[in-house]
Formats: sequence, structure tokens, C-alpha cells
Amino acid sequence: MRATSSVIVGRVAETCLLGNALDDASRRSGRAVFFVGDAGIGKSRLVGECAYRAYARDMPVLRGRATSTGLVVPFRPLIEALSSRFRAAGPPTDPELDPYRPALARLVPEWRQGSSPGYPETVVELAEALLRLLSVLGKEHGCVILLEDLHDSDTETIAVVEYVIDNVAELPVLLLGTLRPEPGAALDLVRSAEQRQVATVRELTPLGEAEVLEMTASCLETTPEEVPQATHERLAGRAGGNPYLVEVLLADLLDSGQLRRSGDRWQAYCSPDAAVPTGVVRSWARRLDRFDAPVREVLLCAATLGSQFSVTVLQTVTGLDDRTLFSHLRSAVEASIIAPDGADPDRYTFRHALTAEALVASLAPAERAAMARRAAHSLEAVTHELGDEQLQLMASLQMAGGDRHGAARQFAAVGRRMLAAGASGSAVILLDRARSLAHASDVRAVTEALAVAHAEAGELDTALALAAELPPVPARSQAAEQRGETHVRIAWAAVMAERTEEAAGQIRAARSLLGAVPPPEKEAALDVVEGHLALLPGQSRPEQSQPGQESREKAAPEGEAREAVRDAARRAAAVAEERNLPVVACQAWQLLALLSREHGFDEADSCLERMLSVAEQHTLPVWRVEALVRLGANTFMRTGDPARLETARTAAESLGALVPTQTVDGLLAMNAVMRGEWDGAQEIIERSVAASARIRNLGAHRYLLLASATLAAHRGRRRDLDRALVRFRRAGGEESLLVPLQLGLCRAFAALLEEDRGRALADLDASLAWESEHPSFFYLSGRHGLRPLLRTIEGLDGRAELAAALGSPGADLAWNQLFLRLADAVLRGREGDTERAARVVRSAVADAAAFPLARHLGLRLAAGAALAEKWGEPVAWLRAAEEYFYAAGIQPVAAACRAGLRQAGVSVGQHRGGWDRIPARLRTSGVTPREYEVFVLLAERPGNQQIARRLSISPRTVEKHMASLLSKTGRSDRAALCEFSAECAAEHD
Repeated sequence: MRATSSVIVGRVAETCLLGNALDDASRRSGRAVFFVGDAGIGKSRLVGECAYRAYARDMPVLRGRATSTGLVVPFRPLIEALSSRFRAAGPPTDPELDPYRPALARLVPEWRQGSSPGYPETVVELAEALLRLLSVLGKEHGCVILLEDLHDSDTETIAVVEYVIDNVAELPVLLLGTLRPEPGAALDLVRSAEQRQVATVRELTPLGEAEVLEMTASCLETTPEEVPQATHERLAGRAGGNPYLVEVLLADLLDSGQLRRSGDRWQAYCSPDAAVPTGVVRSWARRLDRFDAPVREVLLCAATLGSQFSVTVLQTVTGLDDRTLFSHLRSAVEASIIAPDGADPDRYTFRHALTAEALVASLAPAERAAMARRAAHSLEAVTHELGDEQLQLMASLQMAGGDRHGAARQFAAVGRRMLAAGASGSAVILLDRARSLAHASDVRAVTEALAVAHAEAGELDTALALAAELPPVPARSQAAEQRGETHVRIAWAAVMAERTEEAAGQIRAARSLLGAVPPPEKEAALDVVEGHLALLPGQSRPEQSQPGQESREKAAPEGEAREAVRDAARRAAAVAEERNLPVVACQAWQLLALLSREHGFDEADSCLERMLSVAEQHTLPVWRVEALVRLGANTFMRTGDPARLETARTAAESLGALVPTQTVDGLLAMNAVMRGEWDGAQEIIERSVAASARIRNLGAHRYLLLASATLAAHRGRRRDLDRALVRFRRAGGEESLLVPLQLGLCRAFAALLEEDRGRALADLDASLAWESEHPSFFYLSGRHGLRPLLRTIEGLDGRAELAAALGSPGADLAWNQLFLRLADAVLRGREGDTERAARVVRSAVADAAAFPLARHLGLRLAAGAALAEKWGEPVAWLRAAEEYFYAAGIQPVAAACRAGLRQAGVSVGQHRGGWDRIPARLRTSGVTPREYEVFVLLAERPGNQQIARRLSISPRTVEKHMASLLSKTGRSDRAALCEFSAECAAEHD
């Protein structure tokens, strides 16, 4: 009989914890729970219990386990978890997951659509995709993901688990993980999560004697009283309270006949001091002896391959035919030693990791080594190319067989493959393992690769330290070229981290090795990195270089340094295309596009079109998306048309590229704000702002927050604006290169919509001052459009200043052209060319149809000058503006337009509509639309003078409306009325 317990013994607190966690997940209150304990202590039993209870609640369950073979397989537990749920059912069809399918296809390759090359998702993007999948699965009843043996997990899986822990709180998801208390990344993560109070951790302790007795009775299907005392003493004394060891030792007693059923009772047939196995190893050795020799040989060979093993690999090593091999495996399954792996039909797993370890330990050391060598030679002899996992297995076998140097070569080969595939964390583990085993002649090359892996994994300090430890190599040699490439790659990582000094140091080291005249392809790579570095704030081109980083927030180098960067980038692009270095070519054209904006968007776009062509020709999906995003951004700024941006977003989304997708969403949101499509803008912002924060896509997150603030500003909602700007500031927005946009596109417009031109000009002046100290490539900050118009109206600028603004690249933007042409009209009106001035206004307004708010604000501003200087059609302009701003609910501007019309001697009809904007409880109290305009402003607690100025009415009229509001609302004083206004505003929000 099988000596296994059908019930969980002694884990009452843990099972209660699981029940509560499942309840929470079903109520969209996600939790992360971890069980920590030694091998065999009962972690998997609790995981099984959790799965059983979840199934009973109709909750989807995903279950995966890390491999204990020592092989590094990125995302292995997650791949197994998704396969356990979807291998048979196919991919989920919820449209909410469409943007995340390409990322999820990395875990389940069968989900990949089409044959186009994939996008190398970051770990964070993959984690966000998994989180979205779990959230969708748990919509109705909650969802459970079970990850076992995390102590054996790869670094990428640990990073994903950390992300899920930090973001699961408000989702219908329970994450349950298990691990041993072994030092490592998994235990560090769990302890940290416990300290941060974002995870619940329980350490499983050994069973007490009474619990061992209860478990023994359960295994024997009897009562505790019926368990022989000698048997209980043996198990309690030798199992150490470990449930797995209780079962193994009990199975040995049953198999050996030392515990037998006699009638209706169990009888022990040995004394406590009888010659029985004294440990698990001897117990398994004894059990093995009871199998036929061929079955025993297969089990020992399988155990040599690890606690989980591939049937294909086992057949390669043993040379057995299908029928014979599966016959032996069936015998082992029937004996409860192994079981098929439900997630992979080619795999079997030992019932417990300790089983495989005990079987291998039962062999003499020389026999173990010989078996490992034989298995390694069998794998080495195969004719087909081995995968990463098989190469690692061969390396582990070589190491067990005494061939350390051979193992190092295999580990290094797989490490380099993983580095090329973007799994830098796993590459670090394998290359570090290779370095410790490598022959002296191989250490240098392995260390170079390890340094690059650390740099690309974000561990720049470690990478720099390894690079500094490398022994010198002869300059201008092949070894020097390899070393130079290492320094260049570390320099690129340093630039990405804005570690300018370290980047420059790595570039100097590379140039020192490559000599005064490096090979053209090396020079091109160096020029590109140096050029991007020169774009970082405070940088200028070194004597023969300028390093790099790519970011959408770029400072602009000045003068001769900028020309030197441009010249080097042109040379790099030419060499890269000639020498078939497509990535370097794309980097160079991207750099040239940034630098070319000051010469106009046509030149910048031609660089981006070339970048797009290279990316498509060489099938570089990431660079293709990058080119499309930048082309779309340029088109949007020049014309206001978002069509090309939408195309870029579709391309990014099809690759599962969350970072560029969110970047495009920021641009689309700002475009929608400028086009007056406010509901669409809000929808885009809500779609990406939270996700961009979770995956730490800080550039896109800040831009989305700025779009949110600009949306509030352009709608005249001061309270919403202030809240949005607080979020922007907390995200570091006021330390970013977005400051000019915050001042010129957001704050200045808010001031103008409150009829405060003085404050608007102050914000625009502050934006210009900031840009003077931090040159950038942004052209929507107001310096190229709105500021010249306001200064022209106020008489501060003349024809010379306007000509300078019209000569800048920013004048190409449709948004800026409206204001610049209106400024030209104002000057023409003053100069007496009234007919031409009116035509310019009509033309400018017609061409700005895509920007209704800017168009009508421009009309309102130009009308004042036209009235004073008697040109154009100011009355028609004011009427159009008043209608627009009244309908938009921006009362200060609407009121100013009405005041301007009255000043022009035109009768102004009252809007008898507007009742629909008044809340029902105020409308039924008799509050009029004009009184409601005053009431809305009271939430900000302004004085009567401020209200009068913003609504373009007299202070006396404000006093009358205040008295009427106090009477109609029943409030006792002004303070109470202001509080009531704030309450209504909050309800409206």
C-alpha cells in the first residue's frame, strides 16, 4: 500500500490563513502569501489544499514550480503556471488583454501571432502583462497563482514576483509561493515584502509527536490508538517531525515487512534496535534493491538528471526504445516514486526533490561520477543542436563527472545566448558560474561577458568593478577589439543610467585600446554612444567623442559641440550602413533626427524615414516602432493630425511593447487636449497613467500626468489643475525637461482662461528663462507662439521680435502658427494695413480648425487689439468666442467677451439656457445661471473683486448675487456658502 496521508495534519493556522486569503481575492482584495520551510515540511501539501479550495469556489488556478536541477531557465515557474491553465484551453480571448498578448507569448510561445520577430519585453512589461492576465481571470470569482520552490527560481521570475507582490492589493488575485529558508534572492524578497507589510509569511515548523502519530494513522487508514508504539517511536525519533520523511520511513517499514496487517490490527515485527535503515538514503537504497535491475538503472539515471527530467533526454542517455523505457517508467509511477508532469508531456518529476537526491546519494562517489560522465557524453554525441536547458544539463553532468572546464564552456555559451536574448539576470548567474570553473585561458573572455551582463541588468557598479579587474591586453589587437566592445556596451548602459562620468571613462578606455584610428565599425559605435551622451544636460563633446543615452527628454548641446556631434553621427550612419551594422545605423539616424530639429522638421523627418527604412530592411521591430513613434510625434506637432501616432501605437501594441505604447499614449492624450477632445484625452490618460507608474516608465508617466494637468487647465478647472500638478510634482516632473510645457502649455493657458494676462506672461517668461538654462527640443512651451502674441498685444514686441520667432523651427508647428499669424495681424493693424490684418486673422483661424480652444482664445485676444485700433471684425470674433467659452463652461472668458461686446456698443443677449448645468437642489431653490457662475467660483474662496474681475462684472453686482445666494441656499454666512460650493464641486468631480 502507499504510505501517504490523505489529510493535512497540524497546519490549522495555515489552512485558516489560506481560507481568508481566498475570501479576500474573491472580494478584489488581493494578497501575497508565502510558506517558508525545509524540504519535506509540507509546503506542497498546503499548496495542493489551496488549489483544492480554489477549485471548489470556481476560481481559476495557475500552478508552476521552479526546477531544482540547478538549470537556469528564465521564467520557468511562470511558464509552467500558464501552461497548466491554458495549454489545453488555448489563449484567453478577453479584448482587454490584446496589448499584452505579445508579452505573454514569451511565457507561452503558442500564443505568438504571425511570424514577425518579437519585441524583447522588459521584465517589468512582462510582469504587468501577467498582472493584467490574472486580473482578467479573476473578474468573476477571483484567481489563484501558485508558485512552488521559489528558492530555485531564476532572477527574472523573482523580479516578476516582486512586481506582483507590490501591485496585487486591489486585484482579485491570490499569489501563494513556497520556498526553503536558504539564503538567496527569493528569501531576501520575501523578508523584504514582509517588512514592508505587502506579504504574509509563515514559517512551517516540524510536526509534534502527537501530530506525527495522527499522520501515521492517516497513512495506515486507522486510528492513532491502533498505531503500534514501536512504530510510532521509530517514526517520531527519526523523521524529525518532517511529513515527507514520516512517509518515506513508513513506506520502508511496510515494504520490508517490519510493519504488517495482522487481522484487523497493525503489528510491528521489529524491535526499536533492529537493523533498519537509519536515514532516507539507506531507505531509498533498500527500496531500489526491490526493483528489477533495468528499472533500478533507469531510476538512477533519471535521478542523475535531476528531480525533474525530460523523457527525450533520458532516452538519449539510456538508449532504450520507447516501449521498454515507458514500461520501466510505469513501474516507478506505480511505486509512487515519480509522476508525469502535468504541465509538460515530455517530463516526469520525482514525487519529492529529496527522492532524487537520496537516490543519487545511494551510489558510491566513483559510480556517481561515472554515471554523470556517461550521461554527458550521450548528450554531447547528439547530432541536433541542444537547447539552453539541455546545454546546462550537460554542463551540470560534466561538473559532476569532474570536467570543470568543459562545464564552464557550456555555462558560458548559454550565458551569452541569454544575454543576447535580453535575459541579463539569468546571464549573470550562468556567466558567474562559468567564471568560477573556467580554465585560466578562458577567464578573460567570460569576465568581459559577465561585466556586460551586469551592466545590462542594471548593476553598473559591479560591471565597472569587473571591467577594472580585467588584465591588460595589447592595444590594437583582436583581444583589444573585444575588450573595446565591452567598454562601449558598458558605456551605453552608463549613459542610459545618466552616469556621465562613468560613461566617459569607459569610452576613454575603449579608445585607448582601439588606438587613434579605430576600425571604422568600432569608431561608428563609439560615435553613436558619445553623441547620445552629449545630449545629456551639462555635457559637451570630449576632444574626440561624445557618449550616449536615448530618452525623449533631451537637452540640446550648443554651438560647435552640436556641430561636432552631428558630423560624427553622419559618419557613423554611413559606416554602419556600409558595414551592415543596422542597430548602430538606427542609433545614428535617431541621433541625427534629434539634432536636425533646429534646422526644421523636414530634415528631422528625413532622418527618421531613413531610420525606419533600415529597421524594416533588417527586421528590427523595436527600432521600427521607435522611428514610427518619432515620425508620428513630428507629424502631430506640425499638423495636429494624430493619424500617424495612431499607426505607431498599433505597431507598438502589436509587439507588446508597453513602454513605447505608453509614450505614444502620452502624446495622443496631449494631442486630444489641444484638439479639444477632452473626453478622449481623459480616456487615454486613464488607460495608461497607472500602468506607466507600475512599470516605472517614468518619462511616459510624467508626460501623462502633464497631459492631465493641461486638460484641467484648458477646461478652466483650477481645482483639478492644482491636484494634477501636485501629482506631476510628486513624480519628479518639476525636475524634468517638461517644465517649459508645464509653464507655457498648462499654467499660462490656465491664467488666460481666468483672464489673468499678467500671470500668463509671467509663466511664459519663466518658461523661457528655464529653457535658456536647459536647452531642449520642445516647441510647445509658448516661446514660439503664445508668448510673442501676448507681448505683441501688450506692445512689448515689434516686427523684429516676431521675425525672429517666425524664423525658428518651432514656427512650423500648426499650434504655434495660429498665434504667430495673429501677432502678425495685430502688428499689421497697428501699421495701418487693416485689410491685410483682417485677412491674416481669417486665414489663421481657418487653418487652426483642429484646435478649437486655441482658435477661440486667439480671437478673444486679437479682438481687444482690433477694437482699440479699429480694424478687422472684433464684434464677430467676440461673439464666436463668447459662444464657444459659454458652451465650454469657461465663464471668465465668456464674461470678458460679453464685456468687450458691450464696450463696442453692441447689445448682448443673455443666455437663458445653462439651467442644465445647475445642480437640481440649487435649481429648485431658484438659483439663476448668472448666480451659479458666482457660486462655482466660491469653492476657491475668492474676494468680490476677484470674482468681478474673472466674470467681467462690477463688485456691486457680485454683492447682489452673494446676497441672493445666501437667501436661496439658506446658508448663514459667506464661509458656509463657500463650504457648500466646495461640497458641490466635489460631488460634480
